[in-house]
Amino acid sequence: MSVEGVEVAGPVTGRFSEVLTPQALAFVAALHRELDPVRRDLLRRRAEIQEQLDAGERPDFQPGTRPVREDGAWRVPPVPSDLQDRRVEITGPAEKKMIINALNSGARVFMADFEDANTPTWHNMVQGQVDLIDAVRRSIDFTSPEGKEYRLNDKVATLLVRPRGWHLEERHLLVDGNPVSASLFDFGLYFFHNARELLESEKAPARGPYYYLAKLESHLEARLWNDAFNLAQDALGIPRGTIKATVLIETILAAFEMEEILYELKDHSSGLNAGRWDYLFSVIKKFRRQPDVVFPDRAEVTMTQPFYRAYTELLVKTCHRRDAHAIGGMSAFIPNRKDPEVTERALAKVREDKVRESNDGFDGTWVAHPDLVPVATEEFDRVLGNAPHQVDRRRDEVDVSADDLLNFKVPGEITEGGVRTNISVGILYIESWLRGVGAAALFNLMEDTATSEISRCQVWQWAHHAAAITGGPKITPELVQKMEDEELDKILRAVGAEAFSGGRFEEARALFERVALSDDFVDFLTIPGYEYID
Repeated sequence: MSVEGVEVAGPVTGRFSEVLTPQALAFVAALHRELDPVRRDLLRRRAEIQEQLDAGERPDFQPGTRPVREDGAWRVPPVPSDLQDRRVEITGPAEKKMIINALNSGARVFMADFEDANTPTWHNMVQGQVDLIDAVRRSIDFTSPEGKEYRLNDKVATLLVRPRGWHLEERHLLVDGNPVSASLFDFGLYFFHNARELLESEKAPARGPYYYLAKLESHLEARLWNDAFNLAQDALGIPRGTIKATVLIETILAAFEMEEILYELKDHSSGLNAGRWDYLFSVIKKFRRQPDVVFPDRAEVTMTQPFYRAYTELLVKTCHRRDAHAIGGMSAFIPNRKDPEVTERALAKVREDKVRESNDGFDGTWVAHPDLVPVATEEFDRVLGNAPHQVDRRRDEVDVSADDLLNFKVPGEITEGGVRTNISVGILYIESWLRGVGAAALFNLMEDTATSEISRCQVWQWAHHAAAITGGPKITPELVQKMEDEELDKILRAVGAEAFSGGRFEEARALFERVALSDDFVDFLTIPGYEYID
């Protein structure tokens, strides 16, 4: 049975037919037809605001939404019991082995990621839906090539799902001849197949359909998500407010509209998250034409910098004022089970990060590896004790102005090592992404699309503002290309000729140059990256 106006342009193999049923496709198509015109208008609005920023304007809290901010009466409704305690959340791609390990990790929450930790190949997107269907029904299992079996424990983390952002499209599903919104594809398929099962099964890894929302830049984009939630719930006869969504505040523009974003999601809101790596990427991207916003090496731009402190403290205050959870960000350091010294340093860095977040009032935090769950849990246990959260800690003493959020004076140097690291990480991550692996351990850090975006946009920023290496030459496209040659030679020697030739390093270099050295800034590397994947 076909669905009028709907064309599946990707192969439907194996269990994909269980996901891409006529009923599910019709459901996604209905969401898309209703909401896509607004989505496109909002993307045009993004472009208009970028033109204003390029001309030297700076954002501010919006006067038109002042009544929402000044009304002290409204609150976010209480969340279900399995979202009350979120002290440690683990994240990773929606992939079978990862899903099992993360749900079994001891973390309170697992976010299955269709966005930054995932390469959006057709196989990854649909197979991820298959694996989540199985996870919700607790039938998921995996046997490694070595014969090791993986199954869910009796007690597992609460499951949340992160769809792709509003700026992306799923080219393998056409509605009336146009690619469907990737956000609605990811959200809609998971909701259609699992919402009722989550609500009715006592064994499901969540009491309802819970989501993380990525890359929002305004409360109007949150309003669009709220409309999608209401349409979806009404279509399946599920009460409004059943969906719960946590919004990642990972763009500088969204930082000025945190209260409005919570307000727009209304009964569907379950808090905000400090998406720190995308936040830095957003700052560089939005102020890319402004020469006074040029950062030193990425390693120097730490969470203790004033603009970061302002952002995270405002997030905690905003959430707690409205009875919402404030979730901290990802520490990129990861352990190495084969190297005790690396593991010791990683644990120390993660502990330092989680001490700061828990003391600041966050109700939970993110980790990228199961071995980091205990140390993060220990630090939040120290502050929370047996309490599920610290939402009652209002942080009324925090007073953050627009100037505080825009204080981008970061001391530090641009070093040759910093430039080389950005080039090497950028190419290595993109090569991994092109092979379908969207979360990659590089130099003892967990890199995903967000951190790779920082690497390439710093190179773009330095080259386009004629920044110089401290005590060295200016950073030009020619210098970057020379360093690319040298870094690729190091990679060749490290991985060997066979692995190098079997990889996608030359394509990765081409894509890196396209997003790091082009005259016009490319908003997201994933957009041209789609041309390189199936």
